Amino acid sequence: MENRTSQKMILWFFLACFLVSISLMGWLLSPFFSIIVLGAVVAGAFYPIYRWMVAHKTIRPGVASGLTCCLIFLSLFVPIVFFVGILAQEAAELVALAKSPALSSFITTHFTNNALLARINPLLANFGVAITGADLNKVISEIGRAVGQFLFDQAGAIASNTLSFIASFFLMLLVIFFLLIDGPRLVQFLEDLSPLPDDQDAQLMGKFSDMAGAIIIGNGLCGIIQGTFGGLIFWLFGLPSAFLWGVIMALLAFLPIIGIGAVFAPTAVFLFLKGRIATSIFFMVYYLLLSGGVEYILKPKIVGKRVKMHTLLVFLAIIGGLQLFGLLGIIYGPLIATAFLTLTEIYHASYQRLIEDA
Repeated sequence: MENRTSQKMILWFFLACFLVSISLMGWLLSPFFSIIVLGAVVAGAFYPIYRWMVAHKTIRPGVASGLTCCLIFLSLFVPIVFFVGILAQEAAELVALAKSPALSSFITTHFTNNALLARINPLLANFGVAITGADLNKVISEIGRAVGQFLFDQAGAIASNTLSFIASFFLMLLVIFFLLIDGPRLVQFLEDLSPLPDDQDAQLMGKFSDMAGAIIIGNGLCGIIQGTFGGLIFWLFGLPSAFLWGVIMALLAFLPIIGIGAVFAPTAVFLFLKGRIATSIFFMVYYLLLSGGVEYILKPKIVGKRVKMHTLLVFLAIIGGLQLFGLLGIIYGPLIATAFLTLTEIYHASYQRLIEDA
């Protein structure tokens, strides 16, 4: 009896020490948390390329990992550096436009003076709502200012901390280099460390891998396509800040409910009010073809049916992630939701009956 009590005391003492060491290790690595998570996601997305290289017996793992990191550098770092300056400039112009008298004059001319509000307000009066030109001016100006300021802040944070950004990016590449080589051993280490059964550990790891691939390859690639073709059509029709709106559409493409329609629909209304009716109709048709083709044809082929999450939950996870973590919330939000849903499935399958019986 005393021996069993002594063993329990030793066990609890060890667990206390172990938890303290985990907490200290987490605290030690907390400055690099974003770099590690982002590196793990990017490494997971590019791992098939690394595996294809290693399959050729003449290429050693270290060389294959180095070549993959070079590809990541060319795919991510070079475009980011090239785009940041343009994005910061056009975002600043959007903020200035939102505050300028020109926008107020346009709203007054095309909304207030053309009696459009006089036709709409009687219908809205049934719901106790009335819209004035001043209300529209305030709302539109505030939206333009908020969007422009958010993107300007994100671009400015990179531009003003160039050395920090470069150091963080190359540190991420270092993390990716070793994750590509030792990733399977790290996964095995975490599975051995986890008290959960092996099949549940594999389920968790598989869901995270699928979601990371869906974010980077699926949503990322589809967002780039929609942003590129959306910005291109803005540029072809001579609309201002085509690059900025292309970036905004690439980000909005991650949102399953709003999408790039949040830019195309107001633009079509804008063109209609300016008397460019044919162009307005073309923009709506172009939006339906671009968004529908990517969302319902291309994305299902890329992502497949591995990642199943309710559309509303994806939307809320990304919005919440953006508010908490900034642009990285596009990645963190869905990953957190994936962890919750996977653990919920494990709970229903393995532990709910145990708890109910207890």
